[in-house]
Amino acid sequence: MSATEASRDVRLLTIGAVCQRVREEFPDISISKIRYLEDQGLLSPKRTQGGYRLFSEDDVDRLVTILRLQRDEFLPLRVIRQQLSTRVPGHARRRRPDGLGSEEEISLDDVCERAGISSDLARELESFGLLDPRREGGERRYGESDADIALVCARLQQFGIAPRHLRTFRTSADREANLLEQLLAPALRARSPERRRSAVEDLQSLAALAQELSQLLFWRNLRRVART
Repeated sequence: MSATEASRDVRLLTIGAVCQRVREEFPDISISKIRYLEDQGLLSPKRTQGGYRLFSEDDVDRLVTILRLQRDEFLPLRVIRQQLSTRVPGHARRRRPDGLGSEEEISLDDVCERAGISSDLARELESFGLLDPRREGGERRYGESDADIALVCARLQQFGIAPRHLRTFRTSADREANLLEQLLAPALRARSPERRRSAVEDLQSLAALAQELSQLLFWRNLRRVART
């Protein structure tokens, strides 16, 4: 790309620059993968007269969304393409986990609206422990993450996985969280604020490692399934 072409669109990024920009979150990203996503109709960057790809900020955001849906929700490209084509601008998107910070509490109606599910499905998910509201004066208050969970459960249901089959994920998460709690419970309940802060930082680090291990084991098992 010539200097003249680059100066006309200083906000646009080359494919190499995009690759470098998202590599911190997605270490396995490559130029060939970005080109493949374009070939599959998931990305539509601009082209210079010389044929060079130029990506806008919206293009980069779309790429990150695709990669997160692949990594976090294990969705095939066909399903991702459908979701992106039906996504309403401004509609609440699924958030990435916010760590150990507090989250806003919302109503059941808010959960259903954000996840695009019926109240009947929300109650069914709650009956199997997938939604875990806090009860206050006879009213149920849900964390924002409950809406995220409900959204993923609804997408899994599209593949024929009923809420009752998802209890295994809740059980697995409970076991992992309980293990970390046993390791750090004394420090988390310490009187010293400094020690509690340190324990929370350790819990955050342990959680990230535990999640990484779970994903590695999960994908190893799926590779064996794919080979059978």
